[in-house]
This record gives sequence, structure tokens and C-alpha cells, in this order.
Amino acid sequence: MDISLATNFDDALIERVRPYPVKELFGKLSSDVTGGGRASYQIVGVDRRRVSEHVRAARAAGIGFNYLLNAACLDNREFTRRGQREIRALLDWLTDIGVAAVTVASPFLLKIVKTCYPHFRTRVSVFACIDHVRKARMWEDLGADCLMLDSLLINREFRLLKAVRENVKCELELLANNSCLSACAYSHYHMTTLAHASQNRHFSKGFFIDWCFLRCTMMKLQNPVEYIRSEWIRPEDLHLYEDLGYHRFKITERSAPTEVLVRRVQAYAERRYEGNLLDLVQPYGFSKDASDPDAGRSRLWWALKYNFRPFQVRMSRLWNVKKIAEERGMLNSLAGNPPVAIENRALDGFMDRFLTKGCKDMDCDTCRYCHRWAEQAVKIDPQYKARCLSLYEKTFDDLHSGRMWGRFDAAHAPAGPA
Repeated sequence: MDISLATNFDDALIERVRPYPVKELFGKLSSDVTGGGRASYQIVGVDRRRVSEHVRAARAAGIGFNYLLNAACLDNREFTRRGQREIRALLDWLTDIGVAAVTVASPFLLKIVKTCYPHFRTRVSVFACIDHVRKARMWEDLGADCLMLDSLLINREFRLLKAVRENVKCELELLANNSCLSACAYSHYHMTTLAHASQNRHFSKGFFIDWCFLRCTMMKLQNPVEYIRSEWIRPEDLHLYEDLGYHRFKITERSAPTEVLVRRVQAYAERRYEGNLLDLVQPYGFSKDASDPDAGRSRLWWALKYNFRPFQVRMSRLWNVKKIAEERGMLNSLAGNPPVAIENRALDGFMDRFLTKGCKDMDCDTCRYCHRWAEQAVKIDPQYKARCLSLYEKTFDDLHSGRMWGRFDAAHAPAGPA
């Protein structure tokens, strides 16, 4: 097994994961010309010097570095003279500091890299939405060295996984511990908004209200089955994928504390975890014992840097967004017992059904397989649930009515056609 691990740019992480099969770290600047898969305020703020030092430390430990150029949309900059100049300057810098690989979601950017920077190994991002044999072959024909398959649509489709593996020769990688909604209708929109929220010189200047993420986290509280039918792969189930020929796995999250990242690597390397599955797959809600005591203040300051925009939004209306972030542990660590828990070992045997049946042609409410597992495995504090859902309701009312911006109100909207 080879692990591609998210980095928070803490050099201590490198030493902590050396005993495990971590072949590379992945990350990027908080903003650059291409943008990426996280908004600038959602990840650790690092400058070029810190990235360069971290890449050098990783290489000294025998671990490669994969720089993310994985924006779903480059804002058409790639077709302008200035954009080409800036993209090439970024790739020149990555070459100079010793980056070994880059991840892309744009086929045009892949061809630029393969033509002008053939020394980089190229990986195609999960944002390229590869969920078909033909898609995989097209990317392989473009010269990609490794393909990340679309975890939202393929991680539990074993017949399709087998077909892809049998029909392409390049390396394949699976995202092991993501927790997005299965077959999410928001995914394409979400990945595009994230790209623009991390591009320098974008007119939004990094300001971003992550509506999709708020919807996702609310839906899971409302309907606990969403936690279960998400696309994660448990450490205990890795062998099911290895039996099909998949041996490369990606582990997130770039905003996670070092202790959390090490715990995740250890669990997947040892193929076993005794505890809350959300410890491994959720990108927030970390416990105090696993968090840097200064991390909460740093995340709050970083969020304010990008989101204090009194001329773009009514700041008073962002208060409920901040309260949601605090309640869910998105800005701070959580004390005490986790308000949402999924006993990992209670899911032993859960994957058996998927070995012979997929979900693409299935109505979940008719099947109800995941519903039954959710009833026995997911535990949510009812008071916490009620408190959070009330905040979500207020926030979405502000967003959907336009009150968040102070100029629009659904009650005063013009009437539609008679």
C-alpha cells in the first residue's frame, strides 16, 4: 500500500509518519494563479518560503511532494498571455524547489505540464470526475501517470472499479477518507466555487461563504443515513480494493492537526481503528486532545482575513455562520464527548452488500440498507442537533432571501407571471 497524505506544513508531521508507507505529501499555497480544491481561508496560510522548506524536509526523509494545481476551473486564465506567464512561472518555481508531482483537473493544463515540464509526474484530480472506463482512457491517452477516481460515484461500485482497473495501464488512486455526500448534486458547483475562492487576483479576493459545505453538514444532522452512505473507505475494508488491484490511497485533510493526520495514517496502515469513524473521515470537529491549543485562534484570524468584507456582505448576518462553525468545531476544537459519533467497528460487515450490488441504479429510500446500518451505528446528541439545525435554518434564510447582503428580501421580490 502507498499513501498520499495531506500536509498541514508542520515539519513534525514528516518525522511522525516516516515509519508508515507514506510515499508523498500533497498541498499548495493558500492562493495562487490556478486555485485549488479548498478556499484560501479553509487551509493553513503558508508562503513560498514555508512550502520550499517543507518540500526540502520531506525529500530529506525520502518522501515526495505533490503540488495541487487541481482547480476545477481556471477562470479561463490559461487562455490569456498573462495567465500563461503566471502558470509557467509557478511551474518553474515548483521545479526549482524540488516538487516531484503535480495534480491537475484540467486536461489543457495536463498537456502544458507534459509538454513543457515532463519531469513532473502527473496525477488527475478527483475533481476531474472519472467514473467511467472511457473517461479513464481519455486521461491516460493525454499522458497522465496516475488517475484519482471520482470517490463520490465509484468507491462502492465494485463492478465499475474492476472494469477501470482492467482497462487502463496507468496508476490508479482512491480517496480513502472523504465524507462528501454520495452522488452529491452540488459537487460540480462546489468544486468550481472553491477554485475561484483560492485564486489570486480573483475579483472576490478570497471572500467566500461555503453554501455547499453548510448544506452538506446540515443534511447529515437532519438525516443520519447521509453519514453512512458517504463515500469513505474504512481501514478494515482496504483489502477489498487491493484485491481488485488498487494499492494507492489518498488521505486527507490539509487543515487537520498533526496528531489527527498521524492517527489517520496509522489506522489505514494497520487496517484497523477502534473508535469514532469521524475521527478518520471528518474535516472538522477535532477533539481538544488532538489539537494545537493555538490552532483555533489561528483559524479564526485566517477566516477573518478573507471574510471581513463589510462592503460586500452584512457582517451582522455572518454571526450565525460563525456560531455554526464554533458549534461544529470548524474554527475550534471540541471538548468532552463528541456530539456525533459512529462506532467504527459497528460497521464490520457493512461493505458485504456492495461487493455484488451497486447503488447507481438503486433508489435509496426503497433499498434502505444504509438506513438500517445508520440506526445502529450513528449516535447524535439530540440537544446539539436541535441547536445546530436552528442556526442552519437562520443562516439559510439569510442567504436565500438575500438579507445576507442587505439589499434583497424575498418578501419584496416582484411577483412572477400570472
